[in-house]
Amino acid sequence: MNYIVETLDNLIHQTAFFNLTGGNYLMIAVALFFLLLAIKFDFEPLLLVPIAFGMLLVNIYPDIMAPYGEGGAGGGLLYYFYKLDEWAILPSLIFMGVGAMTDFGPLIANPKSFLLGAAAQFGIFAAYFGAIALGFNDKAAAAISIIGGADGPTSIFLAGKLGQTTLLGPIAVAAYSYMSLVPIIQPPIMKLLTTEKERKIKMGQLRPVSKLEKILFPIVVTIVVSLILPTTAPLVGMLMLGNLFRESGVVRQLTETASNALMYIVVIILGTSVGATTSAEAFLNTDTLKIVALGLGAFIFGTAAGVLFGKLMCVATKGKVNPLIGSAGVSAVPMAARVSQKVGAEYDPTNFLLMHAMGPNVAGVIGTAVAAGTFMAVFGVF
Repeated sequence: MNYIVETLDNLIHQTAFFNLTGGNYLMIAVALFFLLLAIKFDFEPLLLVPIAFGMLLVNIYPDIMAPYGEGGAGGGLLYYFYKLDEWAILPSLIFMGVGAMTDFGPLIANPKSFLLGAAAQFGIFAAYFGAIALGFNDKAAAAISIIGGADGPTSIFLAGKLGQTTLLGPIAVAAYSYMSLVPIIQPPIMKLLTTEKERKIKMGQLRPVSKLEKILFPIVVTIVVSLILPTTAPLVGMLMLGNLFRESGVVRQLTETASNALMYIVVIILGTSVGATTSAEAFLNTDTLKIVALGLGAFIFGTAAGVLFGKLMCVATKGKVNPLIGSAGVSAVPMAARVSQKVGAEYDPTNFLLMHAMGPNVAGVIGTAVAAGTFMAVFGVF
């Protein structure tokens, strides 16, 4: 009888109910909220579903992220996923997939789009100085600042390279959350900073881009950017490699793999492991609140800078540039470009801004990678 009672008592105490804290229950509620946003309201489910589920798992069973050798164990499943983030492997593979899926034609056809992509990066530097003001050290501030580019993979890449692993979870979750909320955050800023007349501006059709230009573009960009900032090679190189797969037309199988099977496998592993960094113990602190606030401020600032520079270009071209496309200068591809199209179509359903917005959107991806490489060069990290 004692044996039965003891066995039942052991089984009961092995349940999670006896080990969870109030913080764990709060994080479980947050995970369920993210799942609601992803499934019911379709807010970037490819990102939010794995992130939210990783968050759910780690707050019910923390040992799923246990490091190798801890307590004599071999390490939790998601610990190994997370190491691929920390080693910058998954962010680089994500960039390859993005390159394989993206048409750089609009950027090639309108090189001035680079300026709009550059303008939107002001959010990164605003976040950097804001983080310094809030007491973060230089490297932590640099890692946090990339959230302003709305670029999750680059945020993870830079945090790992700068050794800010304790902040990687909050940084990644903030970056991906704001990427998912682009359709909610950006439109009010875009409308506030533009007039109805500006929103209705129709832009001329982009010139056709030859196949040779599309093939040369990823090669030339890789050479030029990597020579100037070698630290950008892992991100820019993989982005351009994926695009070269797409545009060369001779490696269809590699293009399909990079843009479909490999991309989605990486998203599953990266998203779940990012979510698993949000244990209550690691996530519920003042630093996390600061990071979330800095990220939001930086994203708003970057969007505003892109729109304002778009207004400047509108004046300089005597009304030929719709300022709404400036908001697409953040790195959330292709979500930010779709938002530019959607807001423009609200005021004129015959206005098609999507392809024009893809130029600054792609430029923003390159710009964020260059910003990360610049920080790495400043701190002597390779």
